[in-house]
Parts: sequence; structure tokens; C-alpha cells
Amino acid sequence: MTAHDSGTERRERLKALREAALHRPVLASGASNGFNGRWSRRQWAHASLFATLGVLVAAIVPGFGPAASGKPMHAQRSSMALALPPLPLSRLKGHNGDSWQIVRVERGQTLGAVFEDLDLPASTMHLILDQSGDKQLLARLKPGTELAFDLPQGANGQPAQLRTFRYDRDDSHRVELSLAGDKVTQKVLVRPTETRTVVISGKVGKSLFRSARKMGLSGSNITTLTDDIFKYDIDFNEDVGADDRFSVVVEQIWREGELLRTGPVLAATFTTGGKLHTGFRFERNGKSEYFTGDGRPLKKSFIRMPIPYARLTSNFGTRKHPVLGRTRMHKGVDYAARTGTPIMAAGDARVQSAGWMGGYGNAVVLDHGRGYTTLYGHMSRIGKIRPGQRIAQGTVIGYVGTTGMSTGPHLHYEFRVNGVHRNPLSITMPPPEPLSGTALAQFRAQTSVALARIQKVENIIYADVDAPAPAAAVAVAKAKKPGKTKA
Repeated sequence: MTAHDSGTERRERLKALREAALHRPVLASGASNGFNGRWSRRQWAHASLFATLGVLVAAIVPGFGPAASGKPMHAQRSSMALALPPLPLSRLKGHNGDSWQIVRVERGQTLGAVFEDLDLPASTMHLILDQSGDKQLLARLKPGTELAFDLPQGANGQPAQLRTFRYDRDDSHRVELSLAGDKVTQKVLVRPTETRTVVISGKVGKSLFRSARKMGLSGSNITTLTDDIFKYDIDFNEDVGADDRFSVVVEQIWREGELLRTGPVLAATFTTGGKLHTGFRFERNGKSEYFTGDGRPLKKSFIRMPIPYARLTSNFGTRKHPVLGRTRMHKGVDYAARTGTPIMAAGDARVQSAGWMGGYGNAVVLDHGRGYTTLYGHMSRIGKIRPGQRIAQGTVIGYVGTTGMSTGPHLHYEFRVNGVHRNPLSITMPPPEPLSGTALAQFRAQTSVALARIQKVENIIYADVDAPAPAAAVAVAKAKKPGKTKA
């Protein structure tokens, strides 16, 4: 055996061993016998990658087509020229009603400013004022007043000429002024109004103001509840809960299905902490006041603090005077406040004196009758009052200062009974005079009707106390005859 033969046998044995180990035939280096029926790992990975890409492309690409996007295919369109209908003769001639401009007067705005904004000459405005008969009304326009101008388009670029001017003389009468040159023709349109007495009832919820406004009460109505009727009996910051309820009787003015305004509170009830509070409006001696169900005024004769939310700095009694340095009687109480803070009259009174009073500085003394007087000292300045003048409780009589013997801005407040000084914080205030005689009989007849209305509504809303109260107000209305106002 030659060396060549022995090398060939060795290679054959090695080839057989490799094939046995790899379970596949081994191709000779540099030779290609084609696909042998088995893929390598790299070939399987490449095949999987290309298959995944193919599936993604097949799923995504059709989504961009018009059919898959939900958009219809654009069909061919054609346009046609259609003849417009002819304008009515009234429009060709420029009759009223085709060019009205409505203006709502803003705060501080005058009629002259409105005419100027519309590029209307002042001569036209003066012609209207002279011919309308409502010169004072138009010269003092209230914010929110609605004015209407009929201004047709001017021909050949000419400015518009006012053809008709319209405004409301009152709730029941609308005035239209038609202009033709220097001639003004007036037409008055009657618009009947209706007065309805309604009961508005609801729960306080998260906010009394928000709930009451949602029910239909005006801001002034809510202020009447908190500052006039229940001010002395209910602390609206601490005592009121979400489940407490209120009922209010008011008069509403309606016109042509539109609510124009809401009148003052005629009667009200407020239930808080299981206790019922009532208040009724009644006119005594020509002045409207609020009374309890038995005819006692809700407004107290005196308020404890002439300055709301002030800080008490010195009590009534013996103390060392901060200026004189010696012990002496302090005949009032001191409230610290900023200079210029308003000071209110503690009760209805006649101004006894107003001016400089030695150590009191600028001071005011009020006579409340029945032997009661109050003094207010150290004012920076005195209000618009004069000796002998009658003023109501809560009237601003002056402003906090530090005049006279004072070490800082504050109010010195004294309360006297028949000339004797009393502690304003502890004295029992005299009760206000209740209604009596004929006035009390009239009051009871009036309040019984209001109470019946409130009870009727509350029986509907709160019949089941466990059931939630309805969100909307229930109104029991009694329509009156339409208002009649002379033109």
C-alpha cells in the first residue's frame, strides 16, 4: 500500500465519522451539491423575519385605502346655476324690519356715546330728544337698557340714515319713533305685564347663595335673608348646614313669558338645627320692616358692635390710662381698627352733637330716645351728619381715627342710660316696640296668607323627610291683573 492510498483511506474514515456525528452529509470544501432538505438555524431565523414583515405589511397597508378609512369615494360632481327668488317689494323699498340693530347700554355710557358708536349725527339725537317727550329718561340711561335702531344700508356707499328708533318707556310701554327728514312720528305699543306671587323653597346644600340663586332668588333677596331678616338669630358662617332649608315668598314681574324682575322678600322661613325661624315684611308708619310671627320687629333696638369684625382692646371698668398714666374709670369699650374704617350708628337716633369734644377728639353723640344715648370718639373725620338730624340704625356717622387723647387708631364707644354709663357688652338691650292694635290685626291677616302658601309648598317638597329634596324650586303662583301704567 502506497502512501497515497493510505491518505485516501484516512480521509474517507474522517468523512464517515463527521457524517455520523452531524447526521448529514458533509460537502467537500469548495464544492456545492445544492439544498440537502434541511435548513440551518440562520436560514430559519431569516425565514421567520421575512414572514413577520409580510404579515405586518398585509395588515397595515390596506388601512390607508379609501374603503378602509370609511371615506366614500369621490363621485364626479356637476354644478348647476339656479335663479334666486326675487326680493319682496318691502325689501326693495327698504321698509322697517330689515335692518334693526340692538344696543345694550353699558355702565357709564350715554345716549350721545351710543349714537357716536353708530356714526349717527348729533343733530338726529337732539331731534329725537326734543320730540320723544322722554328727554329725562333718555338723558339718564341705566346700565342694561335696550335701545333699537333701524338702519338700512345707504345707497352708493352713502352712510346709513336712521329710520326708526325704539326704546322702552317702562315695563308696559314701548315707544317707536319714525324719522322722515325733520318729521318724527311717535307710536306707543302697550305690552301688558303680570305680577305673580310665588313661593321659592329649597335646601342650603354646599352654598346658600348658590342654591338660592339657582332656585330663582335675586342677590338682593339673599342679602335680605342674611343681613335683615335672620341676621340676629342665625350665624350663617357657623350655624347653617347643608340639610337646612329655606322658603321665601316674593313677587315676580313677567311680560310675554319673560321674567323681568323679582320684588322684595314678603315672607321667609329658615329651618336650621331643627328650629324654625320666620320673618314677615310689614309697613309701619310708612316704613317697611320685618317682624316675627307674633308681631315683634326682627331688627334689634341696638347692635352690639358699631364696627363689624373689630378687635376689642380695652374693656369697661377701672384701668391705667395709657396717656395720663394714672388709674381711672374707663367708661366705655375700645375697638381697634384701621384708620378710615366706617363707624355705624348703633340704633335709630337723633344726632345730639357732632364735632370736637376735648379728649374724645372728633366725636358724635346720638340720642336714641327713652333715655338711651351712645358716644363715638377719636374719629379721624365725622360723616355727613348734622346735629338734630334723624338717622337710621347702621348709618355711617364717622370713620376710625386717633384724634384726642389716643395712642393709636381705634373707636371709643360709650353706652348711657339716663346719663349713667353702662357696659355695652353686658347690658340687656331694650326690646323693640311690637305691633299693637289695628296694625297687629292687619299684620296677622297678611302673614296668615303667606304662611299658608309656604306650608303648602313645603308639604309638597318635604312630605317624606327621608327622600331627597328636588333640585328645582316649586312655585305656587297667584296671578294678578296686568299692570296698567299711563303712557
